[in-house]
Amino acid sequence: MTYVIENANVLADKTLTKTAFLIKQNKIASRLTSANRLTHMRMDASSFIMTPTYVFLEHHLPENIPFQETKQFYLDRFINKGCTVILTTTTMEYESQFHQQMKRKRTQLNTSPIDYIVAVRIPVRLLTPSFIRKCKKEKVPAIFVEIANRDELSTVPWGWIREAMFPYNCPLIPVFNVKTSEYKQTREAWKKVIVIEKLPSVCDELKPQQPISKCDLAKMGIYPIKANLLQGGELSYNMYMMEEPGGTHVEELDMFLYHNHRLVITVHRGNLIRVASMTQFQSGFGEQVMVTKPSYYSI
Repeated sequence: MTYVIENANVLADKTLTKTAFLIKQNKIASRLTSANRLTHMRMDASSFIMTPTYVFLEHHLPENIPFQETKQFYLDRFINKGCTVILTTTTMEYESQFHQQMKRKRTQLNTSPIDYIVAVRIPVRLLTPSFIRKCKKEKVPAIFVEIANRDELSTVPWGWIREAMFPYNCPLIPVFNVKTSEYKQTREAWKKVIVIEKLPSVCDELKPQQPISKCDLAKMGIYPIKANLLQGGELSYNMYMMEEPGGTHVEELDMFLYHNHRLVITVHRGNLIRVASMTQFQSGFGEQVMVTKPSYYSI
């Protein structure tokens, strides 16, 4: 079906922009400043603030629990918060576990109601050229590195790691498993390494259960595949009720953190999965998001 979403107040970069969308087959065929010349059926979105749906990090997903508990987990942590994509990880202690653990995680996610991306989580000692090459071959979008102390960082052959990462260049993302008193020094040591060695990376830990920034999503190659309202993109969006028509002072993270009670509509790949307090939970509707090239799109 072809139709127009008109008068949409799209939130991007802390600014609301009045926009119209031409929708064809659950895709954004065109993004327009005006839809006056179009004759298709219209949906007026003037009463809402429109954002892309969110991508959340979640390391630990439920396994072997009753369906109702699984359903409630996904509703409470993701769908009711406007998230339609999960970035999750599979943990490995040895390189020989790679294929087994990747297969296990993907099998676990076969029943996911929302889309998912599988990354890996490893200790520093597993950062080797051969492991990096495995990740590159499997198109892993990110490598989460558990750092237990800053001295570990000096044991890694960073030059070889950088060479093994090229040209796929999936980013390294820190997970600081250190005492509070050691956190600042360990974080600074990490930042120093990635700057000096010029490594594809994220400086800080990613926070779970909140939207991953567009910049970090782009580093992993997830944006603009997901979390966008660009021409040619999929039709996935949230709509928040406007409190004061015409207001323009809005920040994207603030909208999520402080105005979740105003979220009334969530659409995932053209399917309406939330309207007010009613949600649609479709087990297995989620698809794996495959990243072909991290950092291809720079922000």
